[in-house]
Amino acid sequence: MAVPVIMLAVGFVLLIKGGDWFVDGASGIARRFRLPEILIGATVVSIGTTLPEVMVSAGAAFQGSGSIAYGNAIGSIICNTALIAALTIAIKPGPAARKSMSLPVAFFFIAAVFYCFVAYAAGTFTRVTGIILLSLFAIYMISTILRMKKSAATVDEVIKEEETGVSVSEEELEKASGEDYTVESVEKGTKDSLLKDIVMLVLGAVLIAFGADFLVDNAIILAEAVGVSEKVIGLTIVALGTSLPELVTAITSLIKGHGSLSLGNIIGANLFNLVLVSGAAVTISPFDVPVSGLINGINSSFIIDIPVMLAVMLILTVPTLIKQKLSRWQGVSLLGIYAAFLVLQFVI
Repeated sequence: MAVPVIMLAVGFVLLIKGGDWFVDGASGIARRFRLPEILIGATVVSIGTTLPEVMVSAGAAFQGSGSIAYGNAIGSIICNTALIAALTIAIKPGPAARKSMSLPVAFFFIAAVFYCFVAYAAGTFTRVTGIILLSLFAIYMISTILRMKKSAATVDEVIKEEETGVSVSEEELEKASGEDYTVESVEKGTKDSLLKDIVMLVLGAVLIAFGADFLVDNAIILAEAVGVSEKVIGLTIVALGTSLPELVTAITSLIKGHGSLSLGNIIGANLFNLVLVSGAAVTISPFDVPVSGLINGINSSFIIDIPVMLAVMLILTVPTLIKQKLSRWQGVSLLGIYAAFLVLQFVI
């Protein structure tokens, strides 16, 4: 019993330190290249935090259990949005730049509409579906890179004006970058070592991955030792464990004052769960929409899981895009939905 407790503590330490380095590296890269943090969060950071899901789903697909990716994708999106993002918003709501947020949000709902159409209309995910989802991932990454280059070029022009003696206000810099930057933060980014930021980002991701693995494995051992059922373990420890990278990144970002990085990470991770995690699994091993329960003879996933996934993302993104800020009521509402969702999983 002592060994699992020690390993559990080691997992926590690795997660905390890994999250610290990961966020510092990501925010450093954003400053260095004068890029909006929300776009860095929705690309580089999201890929890093989604890798565990990619590996699990791809591994399951190779073993002929591709349908695991279905529950993994939808469950992770709901957990990321209605628990992780909700907690950070409820604790500390903040501003969100519409200019930087619109691209990942638009791609998420394009992918979600396609994903849902296939699920409801066909009831099966074919290899063609997987290829289309992976193509959406590629198009999103290309579009984001082009947007980043444009944003960086615009900020360069603003900074050059300052160097030639033209006064540059913080408002002009924010408008150019789509982010709440200051002239001092941009100048600091140019002086920081790019290699150092990349090393911190990679090491942080590795520590988070190992920390999450230690934490989940040993938490399951301890839970089984005290008689907790497998169903409860699956819905709590394992479900939360797959989202630990996003949770650690969100909390660390909040503490360090990088709220946009956290929001971008959640939206990007949700998009990647649909187009990358599901796309890879379906391409490897096509599968039918799994049936975990029936409500009036209808697959419960069509009535609960998919509608909840869409609802929580709409609550998170639509009011934020309109007002360009996050509100505490969004966090509280999302937490309430997540609690109800968990209760329904036990009941059905």
